Amino acid sequence: MGMNPLSKRPLIGYGSYLEALRIGEILRKETIGGALLVVAAVVALIWANSPASESYFALRDLKIGYEPWHLELSLGAWAADGLLAVFFFLVGLELKREIVAGDLRQISKAIVPVAAAVGGVVVPALIYAAINWGNPETISGWAIPTATDIAFAVAVLAVIGSHLPTPLRIFLLTLAVVDDLMAITIIAIFYTSEINTDALLLTLVPLALYGFLAQKYRRFFGLNPSAAWFILLPIGFAAWALLHASGIHATVAGVALAFTIPVLHSTKHGKHADGPGLAEVFEHRFRPLSAGFAVPVFAFFSAGVAVGGFQGLASALSDPVAIGIIVALVAGKPIGILAATWLTARFTKATLDPALKWVDLAGVSLLAGIGFTVSLLVGELSFGLGSPANDHAKVAILGASILAAVLASILLGSRNRQYRKLQAQENIDADDDGIPDVYQSEQ
Repeated sequence: MGMNPLSKRPLIGYGSYLEALRIGEILRKETIGGALLVVAAVVALIWANSPASESYFALRDLKIGYEPWHLELSLGAWAADGLLAVFFFLVGLELKREIVAGDLRQISKAIVPVAAAVGGVVVPALIYAAINWGNPETISGWAIPTATDIAFAVAVLAVIGSHLPTPLRIFLLTLAVVDDLMAITIIAIFYTSEINTDALLLTLVPLALYGFLAQKYRRFFGLNPSAAWFILLPIGFAAWALLHASGIHATVAGVALAFTIPVLHSTKHGKHADGPGLAEVFEHRFRPLSAGFAVPVFAFFSAGVAVGGFQGLASALSDPVAIGIIVALVAGKPIGILAATWLTARFTKATLDPALKWVDLAGVSLLAGIGFTVSLLVGELSFGLGSPANDHAKVAILGASILAAVLASILLGSRNRQYRKLQAQENIDADDDGIPDVYQSEQ
């Protein structure tokens, strides 16, 4: 009988040192994006509930574009269908890098965050469906509480000043990336009512051309930033437009295009003979565009909802749609993640790192209950922009995200002293090469 490879590994480990550095860099960038996202949402809420609210909704519903190509869309739709494609392009790059060169390429390292992500998707969906069972008008929102907003979650970490240990950071980001992949898969499969086969087949042409050029001339596009804008961007836009015309949500194009970008395996010291891979270069170039512009603009156009005072707020929160979303995000997410992680530990004999406790994992699981960007998108797809059910869903998403953030802040904040000790110990244990001893066994 062979020994289970997980039985010798911690349930949530440090991973590779290079992976820890990369994820630390991503989280630092997402902190700024998360702050901008929160600001954009707050501005939208204030404007939508001010005496000038009509101007907000007029701006959101203003249509621009070319109708013969079925691209005369409102600004809100352009933000949801177009700008979020940039966000999902980054998600696709992260996922491919994790699978090809990151910790997801090893089953022993991937199984825990993947299982946790599955639990964090299935349990909230079941809770929402149970609360809205028998109502065909609201049951369609079952996927709203399935996604985690990593930018919002990281912004919360920055505010509470948490020195979250590296294993938990890696776990949170990997879980969120897998979570986003499942969310976009759900959108593609369950929120596509009618498919234009001709447009879908034609999408393969620019997609294949994009992939061919990215693979064949990766050094050219890596060394010449303008080339990507003038050559790859128009081809990518063609793929996006055709997928939009096919009936499948156009944000899926972002993930599909990202999967064609080449990823290089890093050496032990983080360098490759051919320089950084194009996926790494694009991630560095386009993350500011996604976190600093695309996602905040989407949040601005999607978060605005006229609450209608305390009476309107009470009415919205008493709707089964809102109840289902709040319970699913605040309770369902952590229950699903913790249950899946515990089951993984139970059947693989893996254990938590001695320096960590299950309360730490509970805090991270609560952070995963901050479902904002993708949840707002799925809400619009479920009920339609401007519908009463969608407005109630927005209130619930915002309320649940704030509640999850507060609860996570209390739990993780109470452990900050311990986290500082772990961080200081890592620095003390660093060898001559600057790599903490804890990573040496992971190389």
